[in-house]
Amino acid sequence: MFLLLISLSSCAYYLKHEEKSFLSWMRANNQFYTGDEYQIRFGIFLSNLRLIKEHNSNNKGFTVGLNRFAAYTPSEYKEFLGFRMKRAKSDAPVKSSKKKIDFSFDWRTRGIICSVKDQGQCGSCWAFSAIEAAESSYVISTGVCVLFSAQNLVDCVTTCSGCNGGLMTEAYDYVMQNQGGQFCRDDSYPYTAVEGTCKYSDAEKVGRILRYINIEEGNEDDLCDKVKDIGPVAVAIDASNWSFQMYSSGIYDEPSCSPTNLDHGVLLVGYGI
Repeated sequence: MFLLLISLSSCAYYLKHEEKSFLSWMRANNQFYTGDEYQIRFGIFLSNLRLIKEHNSNNKGFTVGLNRFAAYTPSEYKEFLGFRMKRAKSDAPVKSSKKKIDFSFDWRTRGIICSVKDQGQCGSCWAFSAIEAAESSYVISTGVCVLFSAQNLVDCVTTCSGCNGGLMTEAYDYVMQNQGGQFCRDDSYPYTAVEGTCKYSDAEKVGRILRYINIEEGNEDDLCDKVKDIGPVAVAIDASNWSFQMYSSGIYDEPSCSPTNLDHGVLLVGYGI
């Protein structure tokens, strides 16, 4: 009986300590729960916290930690990922590389990347991936960093689904066919993380896209060549794993990451280690 009481006391202390962590997390992330939902979210939080501690104790080369998704289930988290795969081939040309690839390259060291953006609780990664590649190309061409509007694409690209996902290539096709190749400035068409009515005609325009090219599927040398010679590339990755949901720092290397089941649009700014 004495040993049982000690065990129960330790368990109660652990839950009380972790509940303080949960309350701090809610305040830090402006996510507040009450009643039954509080208990459900607290349970999810505890499960993720256990996995975080287990992962970080194994020194796998990258760390995970508590972030805004710490009280979400994997299926809820995946709703925020907005890349929608299509197996149909794009009409854009593919120009394969035959060059010898440098060991490493990073556009961040050249002042090309304007900013790291936050899509919020909207599956608009496709729009951010598209505009960030276009922004980078604009900086390379003009030497001036101007933020392009992701909200313009979320609201206006009829071939994509706003906060429910889309494709970067379809965004570019729409801009070339319906916006004269021009993007809106972010300061005149700011991001709201909610799909709204298209206001392209009222916003200040910037840049002009005339064409884009594709990477040869499965050819990493071609991808590296395009990144170095042309600029940062709009790509899609598999972000569905729990380790990506809780990613914190380091070089992300997930053995179960799929090279074909892609669900998140991002910007590739370099390669190497």
